[in-house]
Amino acid sequence: MQMNTPPRSTIRLTRRGRIALIATGAVVAGTAVAVPLLSTGPRQEPEKPTTLVIPEGWRASRIYAAVDKALALPAGTTRKALPTAGLKLPNEAEGNPEGYLFPATYPLERATPRTLLTAMADTANKKFNGAPIAAGAQRNAMNVYQAVTIASLVQAEAATKADMGKVARVVFNRLAQGMPLQMDSTLNYALNRSTLKTTLADTRIQSPYNSYQRMGLPPTPIGSPGDEAVRAAISPTPGDWLYFVTVKPGDTRFTASYAEHQRNVAEFNKNQQRPATPKAR
Repeated sequence: MQMNTPPRSTIRLTRRGRIALIATGAVVAGTAVAVPLLSTGPRQEPEKPTTLVIPEGWRASRIYAAVDKALALPAGTTRKALPTAGLKLPNEAEGNPEGYLFPATYPLERATPRTLLTAMADTANKKFNGAPIAAGAQRNAMNVYQAVTIASLVQAEAATKADMGKVARVVFNRLAQGMPLQMDSTLNYALNRSTLKTTLADTRIQSPYNSYQRMGLPPTPIGSPGDEAVRAAISPTPGDWLYFVTVKPGDTRFTASYAEHQRNVAEFNKNQQRPATPKAR
């Protein structure tokens, strides 16, 4: 659709071009043959993991499932332990730990869901409430919880760590101009999914996380931001950008021009329609 000026209801901010690399295991079927028994000793059980790694950007729901799996507990056990975990969270969080389960490596020896959740929240508080982050949030006229929320958007939207400062600047510029953020990552959070494809129907869902329909920041973070994303949120890169799109891996384009952004999005859509080139074997 062609237009001279971008009505706010039609501005599309981000449709990031990423490639998900999925490793699949190969199952080899062969003819059964008789082999001599090599060992008569007791069967060895597989070693249990000694640590749990929480990657940057994971949502709380995924972290709960990872804890259940690491501790060999029934699904849903960690989520049920949340109300009694006594996590130290900001008042704005209203008991929701989203964004405050810090991505790091945690030991599993004598661990329980409550001890792991507590360790994650304590690590987040230590990181976020330290002088650099608190002062940076104040310098940008926001509180720490808002800074963490912006950091979670940056973590979800930036294709590379080098882009994080620019993504944060887009957020600030849009808020300053009274524009909706219109970030697909917030829709994905509302719909509990991860995808590059956003439909018009998606942008019309009724959710406080629909940043196409609602102004300002989402009510909570949308994942667990890492150190780089938090630093970007309090020290965004200077610039006038309002739009960005990752046209292809390694090629994220930021612009203040809606017309230029439309051309970039068209190129992104064209790249998405091309069949993947098979790798040489």
